[in-house]
This record gives sequence, C-alpha cells and structure tokens, in this order.
Amino acid sequence: MNNTKYFFKRLDESYSGEIRELFVNVFTKEPWNDDWSDENQLRLYIHDLVGQDNSLTFGLYEGNELIGVSMGHIKHWYTGTEYYIDELCISTEKQGQGAGTLFVGEIEKACGEMGLTHLFLLTGKDVPAFSFYKKQDFRAAENMVAFAKNLRNK
Repeated sequence: MNNTKYFFKRLDESYSGEIRELFVNVFTKEPWNDDWSDENQLRLYIHDLVGQDNSLTFGLYEGNELIGVSMGHIKHWYTGTEYYIDELCISTEKQGQGAGTLFVGEIEKACGEMGLTHLFLLTGKDVPAFSFYKKQDFRAAENMVAFAKNLRNK
C-alpha cells in the first residue's frame, strides 16, 4: 500500500456531512445492516459523537475522499486520559487493503502525542472487526461485560 496517497487529520463538526455519508455507506451493509433511514436520528447521533466538548474525531482521506473515520470522546480516568472510540469504520471498498491498519496506527500516534494513555472500544465477537482489532494488538477486557436494558418493552 502506498501510504503517501492517504492523509490523516483531526475532524470537527464541520465535517458532519462527509462523516454521515461514509458512516451510512458502511454500517447499512453487511454484517451490520443498521437502519439509518431516520435522517434526524442520524444527524443527532453524529452530533453526539462529534459535536461535544470532549469529542475526538479523526479522518483518513484518499485524495479528497473521506475513507475512514473514528468518532469518540476523551475520558479522564485514574489511570490516565483515554480515547473511547464509539465508532470506527473504513469505506467498504477500501477494507482489506491496509487502510484500516494505517488509520489505527495514525490514531495511536496522534493520541500518544496528545498524552492519552489508552484506547478503548467495543465491538461484537461475531463481526470481522473483532479479528481486525485483535491484529492491531487490542486485547479483550475479559473481566468486563457490556450490559444493555430495553426500556420500551417493560
């Protein structure tokens, strides 16, 4: 892969249109099949991730095209300041070509330069992202579990 054709940069809410387009193009397809047809809900979700005081968003570009995005937030914790990645994706057409590995490496480098101590993210065990993150030296937090509760079906 020719790394010189890619560039990495920090993004803010002014990039929301590009971010929404990439996000929908990736997550409405296999294996996620998310339904993001409610434009208002999508706009609010991206704002929640990109438009807050502690938001931290990075983009990977190929030329003028956004092909990767990482949206999350900074969290101050007793072990140091962490980057919680809420969403990370690479354009479906660019997956498997090294762009994701390059992107994660750039995120690690930028976060290290900011003095952050850890990266944290959640993903499913049954999606390709699980093995991708393992290859990037992320480790499953075996002593933790994610809980959810549906409030609509009580």
